[in-house]
Amino acid sequence: MSEYLTGKVILITGAGSGFGKLIAEKTAAAGARIVGVDINGDNLNAVVDGITTAGGAAIGQVADVTNMEQMTAAVTAAVDQFGAVDVLVNNAGVMPLAYFADHARAWEKWHAAIDINIKGVVNGISAVYDQMIEQGRGQVVNISSIYGNAGIEGSGVYSATKAAVTTISDSLRIEAKGKIKVTTVKPTGVTGTNLASWIVNDSAVTGLVGQRAESFGEHASALVNGELAPELTDVDSIKYWLITPDDLADAVVHVIDQPWGISLSDVTVRASGEDYLY
Repeated sequence: MSEYLTGKVILITGAGSGFGKLIAEKTAAAGARIVGVDINGDNLNAVVDGITTAGGAAIGQVADVTNMEQMTAAVTAAVDQFGAVDVLVNNAGVMPLAYFADHARAWEKWHAAIDINIKGVVNGISAVYDQMIEQGRGQVVNISSIYGNAGIEGSGVYSATKAAVTTISDSLRIEAKGKIKVTTVKPTGVTGTNLASWIVNDSAVTGLVGQRAESFGEHASALVNGELAPELTDVDSIKYWLITPDDLADAVVHVIDQPWGISLSDVTVRASGEDYLY
């Protein structure tokens, strides 16, 4: 049972689908009050309606994270409705994997990724900063990635955006010590999300597996064919191969569900038997 989620006001970007939707639903079920932010109003309304129908507290605010005025309006709506913003989850992000040789068909998505993955995080922090300082406490959870740990073939731009997220988190943590706690969450590969829809070149996925490319290929084929060995799909197995959106959302809920004096600052979420290297 949660001890520290009840009553917290949590603003989540990208709450209309994927990780954001799961984080919103899970924290709301534990008693948090949710402010969902998404560019897709229909998806967002469905998430909010689901939470409120189940007895939770939630509002939705349609906003583009790259638009500072819209993000500020979302924070204003949160304060007007719930009186505070205790936690910001900067979840909205895209993953345009591509080689530099793909530049002609990749550049537009690369530019969008820079705007969403970097400017979106900066805008989210800027929108909540004064409110959290005035409250005397707050938490910012930034979703980064293991792709941001190094320069990786097929992921130059995406890796750069996620490295930027980690650097922004570290800087905010130093500046806001004792007032805002900052958590950087780095997932590895995750199935069942819409991130894959932004991939420009499917082969660029293999840049993260290095010398494990052969086993990764075997496991990926088995996954597609529904033939993964039971020990690779059992979350209680040391050979568990790939985390799910639920696994990642549970980790995010865990870093929020802490007393104010405890900050889980850097968390990598990976499967113990996965093929990813970094």
